[in-house]
Amino acid sequence: MKVFNLFDGELDKRRDRPGFSWTAARVGDAIGGKEIGASLYELQPGEKSFPYHYEYGAEEWLIVVAGTPTLRAPDGERELRPGDTVAFPEGPDGAHQVLNRSDEPTRVLILSTKGPNPSVAVYPDSDKLGVWLADGYSGLFRRGDAVDYWEGEPP
Repeated sequence: MKVFNLFDGELDKRRDRPGFSWTAARVGDAIGGKEIGASLYELQPGEKSFPYHYEYGAEEWLIVVAGTPTLRAPDGERELRPGDTVAFPEGPDGAHQVLNRSDEPTRVLILSTKGPNPSVAVYPDSDKLGVWLADGYSGLFRRGDAVDYWEGEPP
């Protein structure tokens, strides 16, 4: 049986984008998970997890491991504390973003179901769609670039 410690396990993934920088570990992979994905994110002060978004094809949960992150959700923002757990259902009611407005690092574990592909994420602030397919294809598209159903189809 494989074990990963949420308090001092190695964070071996990194994103260095100003405002969205973090270190992380793919906990689900590390413990051999197949049906549930889990990633541990550490955010330094002033950083955010990802752009505000919601998903189709997956339910997500957030568990605060350390620190006091701020959760942005459809009903507003609230500060969370260690042990707080939140579920994000599919669709607009599950929109979320994690921000670190504190003076200390924060760690959150985000779990998600690994439903059948495709999965779609909607980014309301930038009006984009992200699409992930089973064959490995993924892409981000502005919703305003939509074409007619029959566009490009031969007669």
